[in-house]
Amino acid sequence: MPALDPTAGKPVTADALANIPKLVTAYFAAKPDPAKPAERVAFGTSGHRGSSLRNSFNEDHILATTQAICDYRREAGLTGPLFIGIDTHALAEPALVSALEVFAANGVDTMVDDRGGYTPTPVISHAILTYNRGRTAALADGVVITPSHNPPDDGGYKYNPPHGGPADTDATAIIEKNANRYLEAGLTGVNRISYARARTSQFVHAHDYLGPYVADLNNVVDMDLIKSSGIDVGIDPLGGAAVHFWPVIVERYGIKAEIVNDVVDPTFRFMTADWDGKIRMDCSSPYAMASLIAMRSRFDVAFANDTDADRHGIVTRSGGLMNPNHFLATAIAYLFAHRPQWAAHAAIGKTVVSSSIIDRVARKLGRKLVETPVGFKWFVDGLGTGSFGFAGEESAGASFLRRDGSVWTTDKDGIILGLLAAEILAKTKRDPSELFSELTAELGVPFYERIDVPANAQQKNALKSASPERLNIKELAGDSVRATRTTAPGNGQPFGGIKVETDMGWFAARPSGTEDVYKIYAESFRDQAHLKRIQGEAQSALATLF
Repeated sequence: MPALDPTAGKPVTADALANIPKLVTAYFAAKPDPAKPAERVAFGTSGHRGSSLRNSFNEDHILATTQAICDYRREAGLTGPLFIGIDTHALAEPALVSALEVFAANGVDTMVDDRGGYTPTPVISHAILTYNRGRTAALADGVVITPSHNPPDDGGYKYNPPHGGPADTDATAIIEKNANRYLEAGLTGVNRISYARARTSQFVHAHDYLGPYVADLNNVVDMDLIKSSGIDVGIDPLGGAAVHFWPVIVERYGIKAEIVNDVVDPTFRFMTADWDGKIRMDCSSPYAMASLIAMRSRFDVAFANDTDADRHGIVTRSGGLMNPNHFLATAIAYLFAHRPQWAAHAAIGKTVVSSSIIDRVARKLGRKLVETPVGFKWFVDGLGTGSFGFAGEESAGASFLRRDGSVWTTDKDGIILGLLAAEILAKTKRDPSELFSELTAELGVPFYERIDVPANAQQKNALKSASPERLNIKELAGDSVRATRTTAPGNGQPFGGIKVETDMGWFAARPSGTEDVYKIYAESFRDQAHLKRIQGEAQSALATLF
């Protein structure tokens, strides 16, 4: 891992703040060059992301991508409403304007927040599923304008089809290809009307996102139990899209909670710096979460969300900020013991780089475990049909079924995961950190870490095409290798890297899609020294590929 910046975990200084006027001006004034790969539309695991200052998230990108979505909807026969929401990043509002100009010109019925506010990613998923329930035609889909927890000068644009979750690569490849075709043609073929005309047209509709989602929460989390327990809850929206949802949730359900920060500021000047000195609203980072961690003694349990509220960070009085893998395991153990209406066949979904403590919890519960490549799109069908009770990623994103075993969302929902931490304490009288300690006393203590290793394009490509035969590892840190994989065991899909497993540990390596590094995820069920040995042997073995 690169060296820790001296400002990590400290309040950010004025010189670290984004220049918002410059950022928004660049969005409208700068024009991307589609001949440069970094300035083209590129859909990763969570849509297209970039910054107007790097010519990777400008008005042209949004106009072209929106027209490509309109084309995709037409080809797919999607004629229902499109639910659209934004987070609190500075580029979200301008991108919403651009998108509405194109959606309205294409005759797409577009649902915008009736309060002119912000809409979390899971709320868009919930709205799509609610509308489509019982329908077989004229189905709805959605767009969320967010770069998730990324720095303040970033923007993001992601598409959720009628299943309510992240679009799969079949859809995004078509949208990306056509968007870049529009960029190359200088936006010829993009239908667009003025923003004033769009807002007063018959195609842009005010929609209540907040009310139906909040009213439905008691069907997924036991809000009455949280209220009656009287536990003290701390909530930090980190200046994100959930900021106006939490006061309504607290008031409606009468829970004893304090929202420790309700400020919305596109510079996010209230944050503490992340590990590299940058501002990120990453609720799984102890550096970005330093303020809430410092308050832990004030609350029985506390939690935060990232900017689009699809991630959760759980802070306990007994243990501080929980490692995301630890809370996933705790949540799984609790839910499958306290959701009697869930189907006996409801499985657990995890990614190949999530902790094996989840495997051990699944075995203890007698539940099927489905291990997939990285990306929440792999969990959409399982959550939608109720065949997954819970699905989560090591990066603190997860969702689970309603209490009756039916679908809640098919995208990550950091709001319900935070509330679940409160339900766990209310029901068991032990906070999630204490419950995790009980689990590990029985199942073993995991030592888990991700490190980034510098790599050039040739090395990253070698890693992508790695095979078990080429790596040829028979022993890892003193233990016999039981499996070497390049595809996820849950669905047989390649995950763009390689994973080596023993009974007492494992490592997985994947090239970064955005940086000149590859990522090594490693875990030991012995101790920290054994973890370091796994990491060292992993790097040595991977060097032979290069």
